[in-house]
Amino acid sequence: MRIEIKVIPKSSRVLVSEENGILKVYVRDAPDKGKANKSVIELIAEKYNVSKNKVKIIRGETSRNKILEIEL
Repeated sequence: MRIEIKVIPKSSRVLVSEENGILKVYVRDAPDKGKANKSVIELIAEKYNVSKNKVKIIRGETSRNKILEIEL
């Protein structure tokens, strides 16, 4: 399954919410050396009850807009 997300780094909260069909993922980590991406993968894995290695960033490694693939 592929999902489109928008990441909001350096947020005061940690949250996954849906707006207009796009998941918004708020993380506390800064987009430095992949820290925010790691947090995003952990949150999405928790939301969909899968292990972290089942979630991969397909597009947008260095962008706030990303496409993730989740193996269910």
